Amino acid sequence: MSTSAATSITAATSTVPVSTAQPTSSGTEYRNMGTMSHGLWLRTGQSISVIVAYSDADWARCPDSCRSTTGYAMFIGGNPVSWRSKNQPTESKSSTETEYRAFAYTVQDTLFIQSLLVDMGIQITAPVQLFCDNVSTSYLAVNPIQHDRNKHIKIDYHFVRERVAHGDLVVK
Repeated sequence: MSTSAATSITAATSTVPVSTAQPTSSGTEYRNMGTMSHGLWLRTGQSISVIVAYSDADWARCPDSCRSTTGYAMFIGGNPVSWRSKNQPTESKSSTETEYRAFAYTVQDTLFIQSLLVDMGIQITAPVQLFCDNVSTSYLAVNPIQHDRNKHIKIDYHFVRERVAHGDLVVK
């Protein structure tokens, strides 16, 4: 996924929660205009043995608060099952920190989806394939050595490393 495509997806999906948080009558017009056949379609025939997720962040995107935007999308069998685009709650000192936070949010959601699938009787044994476009973040996720320059990243985000160490997650 290219950076420009990921940024476009993040920008497009960030406006959806605004309209769903304050619904108006214009939001229901789509249903009345004959678009009932449009929607999220799930393809059949593809293996659902692996979860693939893409994580991205836009460092200090908001011009007012300097908050970064987190975005991710998760697919099972080529079908989108979960996605998110949201401003991060705090400012970040670096793009790596921003990307790592987005990475951690993505891992949290993959764990939730995995537990939901287990509750439904669907067992996915392959590790999650998580794609990130920031090399420093990828190295930080798989490198068990803590460096002084990234000590400021909260410890609770390092559960990503534990998932990599257990083999539950493959970083690409």
